[in-house]
Amino acid sequence: MKQLILRLLAWKARKIVEKYKPTVVAITGSVGKTSTRNAIAAVLGAKFAVRTNAENYNNEFGIPLTIIGEMSPGRSVLGWLKVFATADRLLLGSDASYPNMLVLEYGIDRPGDMNVLCDIAAPDVSVLTAISPVHVENFPDLQGLMQEKGTLLSRTKPGGRAVVNADDERALSMRSMTNAHVTTYGFAPSAEVRGEQYQLRTREDFSFEPGEAFSEMTFEAITPQERATVSLSDLLGRAQASAALAAIAVGRLFDIPLQTMMTRLGDVTGQPGRMRPIPGIKGSLILDDSYNAAPASMRAALDVLSQFHPAEGAKRIAVLGKMAELGALSEQEHRAIGAQVAQSGVDLLVTCTEPAQDIRRGALDAGFPEGQTQHFATSDDAGRWLDFHIKKGDVILVKGSQSARMEKVVKDLMAEPARASELLVRQYGKWLES
Repeated sequence: MKQLILRLLAWKARKIVEKYKPTVVAITGSVGKTSTRNAIAAVLGAKFAVRTNAENYNNEFGIPLTIIGEMSPGRSVLGWLKVFATADRLLLGSDASYPNMLVLEYGIDRPGDMNVLCDIAAPDVSVLTAISPVHVENFPDLQGLMQEKGTLLSRTKPGGRAVVNADDERALSMRSMTNAHVTTYGFAPSAEVRGEQYQLRTREDFSFEPGEAFSEMTFEAITPQERATVSLSDLLGRAQASAALAAIAVGRLFDIPLQTMMTRLGDVTGQPGRMRPIPGIKGSLILDDSYNAAPASMRAALDVLSQFHPAEGAKRIAVLGKMAELGALSEQEHRAIGAQVAQSGVDLLVTCTEPAQDIRRGALDAGFPEGQTQHFATSDDAGRWLDFHIKKGDVILVKGSQSARMEKVVKDLMAEPARASELLVRQYGKWLES
């Protein structure tokens, strides 16, 4: 039954794209896809009727559902009949309100996944963010993963454009996989759309309360024709700046003025579980990055934590779960993160789930004091322990792969738990039952 639904979804979605001919901007990479997708959708919304993925609708189910304009009905037979009825209405009738721009995030798990998605909707513009060894356990090696991600570039339509992150050596090396004209973005001096003078200004008082602004990120965006200052409130880290630069690079392809793009980017808000600052109990601050984790995003998160300067007596606390699907690279990559912890000004390292023991071991090997570490079997246990031990002014990074369920730590520590369904990831259905 599942395969029949998949085939029907793919066929109908493909026919809808063929009929309505929306411009397709597709984003892939190992990290930064969702932030980049949201920034691009915001910028292009200045000129087009944009539809983009809901939640994590980035796979063989999610892409067709996004194109059709429906949410997954789960196991409801009637729900699926409604989805197909909506698709049939689009195909048999004519909907003048159908979006003329689809901004789609493409996620892959296994060899062949990208071709499946591109067969449904090949990109007019392809965007490659960065490559990190997430999902690599399903590929023969990292090169195999890169080849699969690069399929998006090679499937860019004739006459289309590709946009590639110049700050990521692996991504930049893949630009030869497309015949499309390539635009590069990033902080690298060679980037065509370049960022300079990046600054993250953080609150440095002793208490963080709901309703306050916690940080402001600024940088100069420079194109071959002009430059402007980008200012983003409560969006943290170079990954968010990189997403904004990608959006500017794409916006230029559609002749959107830079100042218009600045305004649109200023309205972008943080997404649940993606380096989002949330007030914590006792006047603490949580950096909620619990959606998922890969080595590159884990390093970036620790870099953001290091830029906060708690008041005297308060701590930088890193609460880290496992990074899943790393295969043979798992121990090596976890230990490397531990080594970074030891160099990042972290005052307390809390790890949970068994693979994250290697983060702790890597930190200890790099000289991190054992007395400043704690390990727990589950995120529930970690949250309960932290509930008693955090203090006013502490800044707490929470990050791990989806299967580590690190959002449970955030829920234990947030100052407004009644807003969990609004602010946190995985607050519905099966996730709340496990």
